[in-house]
Order: sequence, then structure tokens, then C-alpha cells
Amino acid sequence: MIYKTLDEFLSDWGYEGAATQKVLNNLTDESLSKEVISGGRSLGFLGWHLTETIGEMMSKTGLKVFTPDFTSGHWDEKSAASLKECYKHASDSLVEKLKADWKDSTLQEEDDMYGEKWKRGFTLSCLITHQIHHRGQMTVLMRQAGLKVPGIYGPSYEEWQAMGMEPMK
Repeated sequence: MIYKTLDEFLSDWGYEGAATQKVLNNLTDESLSKEVISGGRSLGFLGWHLTETIGEMMSKTGLKVFTPDFTSGHWDEKSAASLKECYKHASDSLVEKLKADWKDSTLQEEDDMYGEKWKRGFTLSCLITHQIHHRGQMTVLMRQAGLKVPGIYGPSYEEWQAMGMEPMK
């Protein structure tokens, strides 16, 4: 999908950003180092990667969106609370900057993105699908770490049980 209007993107980001925040909210400090294979991506790596990519990807379009600076001492890569707060800050910054600096016609402009030319409407689509992709990886790692997995597009196993219903198989 290539976004044609900012409202389309902002509507989708409202849901998808909140869904990513739900996943991050269930992480613990201990779970951040959880990886399936030695040297594989951990929950912490994936969470911080999602957070940093908001600013990194948008910087290629010229949009200056908040991204964490770990040298500042404000963000602690080993803290789940820091990750949750930082993601919210980055997500809110994205929305604020898009509303202030872009209009629908901006989505037709092209930028050099990773060696290719992408329309900005496509870049926004990639930002969302990138979130969805890594969020899915995180839910698998969360399950393996013994964490509660939130429902995103429907109830999770635990949520079915909490509703007194038999979880779907």
C-alpha cells in the first residue's frame, strides 16, 4: 500500500503504534536479553530497533523525528521502562512532525531510501509493516520468555482464558 493521504497513515499508525506499545508494555528488564539462539536477536534488540527505526527511516525523508541518544544517559538500553517511554516519545514525535511539516502532496515526493527511490507514501507504509514484522518476532520471544502476550488483531491465548472462553486452537 502506498499512502495517498496523511490521515490514512495517521489512522493506521494510531492503531499499529498502540499495538507495538502494548507489546513493549509487557516486557521486563530480565526479558530484554531473551534470545532463542546464542547471538540471535533479543527482545531488547528488537524493541530498541523498532524505536530507533522511526527516527532513522524518517531522517532519510528529511523529517526530524525524535530518536534515542544513548550517549545522553537518559535512555537505558537494559531498562524495559526506558524502552516503553522512549518508544512512546518517538511515536508521538512522528505524529507531531508529520502533522506540522507534511501535507498530502508530500507523500508523492521521492527520497533515496536504502539505495532505491521511494515515494514518501510508500516509506510510511514500510515503516508500519516493519513494526508489524518485528512485533510478530517479539511475541514469539515473549511466549518463550514466559511473558503474557497481548492480543493485537484479536484476543491472545491468555485473553481468551480471561474472558472465560476456550482459546481457539
